[in-house]
Amino acid sequence: MVRSIIHGGLTVLATCYIFFCQPVYAENPDFSGQFSGWLTATDDQNQLGLRYIPELSLSGQLSPDYEISGEFAVNARWWSDYEEWDHTDDTIDVDPYRIWLRFAAPQYELRAGLQKISFGSATLLRPLMWFDTLDPRDPLQLTEGVYGLLGRYYFLSNANIWFWGLTGNEDQKGWETLPTDKWSVEYGGRLQLPVLSGEIGFAYDHRTVDSSDTSLSVAEPRMENFAEDRFGLDGKWDIGPGVWFEGALTRQDLERVELNYQRLVTVGMDYTFSLGNGLHLLAEHFDSAAVKSLFDSGENYTISAVSADYPVGILDTLLAIVYYNWQEEYWSSFISWQRSYDQWSLNLNFFSNPDEPLLDQDTSPTSAFPGRGIQLFLVFNH
Repeated sequence: MVRSIIHGGLTVLATCYIFFCQPVYAENPDFSGQFSGWLTATDDQNQLGLRYIPELSLSGQLSPDYEISGEFAVNARWWSDYEEWDHTDDTIDVDPYRIWLRFAAPQYELRAGLQKISFGSATLLRPLMWFDTLDPRDPLQLTEGVYGLLGRYYFLSNANIWFWGLTGNEDQKGWETLPTDKWSVEYGGRLQLPVLSGEIGFAYDHRTVDSSDTSLSVAEPRMENFAEDRFGLDGKWDIGPGVWFEGALTRQDLERVELNYQRLVTVGMDYTFSLGNGLHLLAEHFDSAAVKSLFDSGENYTISAVSADYPVGILDTLLAIVYYNWQEEYWSSFISWQRSYDQWSLNLNFFSNPDEPLLDQDTSPTSAFPGRGIQLFLVFNH
């Protein structure tokens, strides 16, 4: 039933766009793109890479109150790896990046296709990173999308409600350690409510886990796919400094797994000091535990993170981010200088990472490299 709704939504949006966006209301198509190149050098690994993301955006007015729009983008990249400058490997990838159509009215919208879905209050350590892999250390802020249907309704009170139905997504996303059954329907929703000087959000997601070709299937060859439910709660307020919390609880419906629940919690605070051009400091503390039942105490691991950013002038910005894992007692640090023009930007990044990723979800161009290194990043937007 839900799969039919998703496919029906795609058909309806495509039909509306083709037949109802008359030339008298249509806007000119907008073609843009982002070209980037990087050179990374570490203690024993180096990489040279190029990326181009062309994007076509279309929009049209069905009436003064109704709009339909679309975005189509491809992620094309090439990189070459070296060990102490001895060439080892070349990789070329071309993948769809965004393919979606959107119908919008004054208080609601419906978007179908390959899209980004991201929400929550945390910045550096995000328990609600369910559908994206955004990393604050990534100068491009790229993340793969998910295929599905997303609807949002905006109340006059500034509250809003989301619902989604996803299908065709077999790759692990966000915090997932096991993939989703590709053609099952993943569904859920989110409610955001204004509370005092901020807001609070409630989220839920249900998916079917594909346990084939995993360590679980090796231990239990007859194991079938199983259900997983995720519950999220987050809030953010401005009380002078900004304060927030974000938490997620995951339950796997599988008796063979000893630890059925995973708890993730982050608390954070930020403040901009009136020093020079304004020094912005942000701190978050993250705790994770895998437990047998909801209120058990389990084996925790905790990470603290601090970031500082300072605009040196109109063109230049300095950013520093430091993570510390309390159980493993290791640091991960990142320092970036960025100079931005109208279309060009230049990043010079310095990083020091542990041999193993700080988090399994580390996908940043810098967090992906173990050890110490330097990276030069050049970006051109047209």
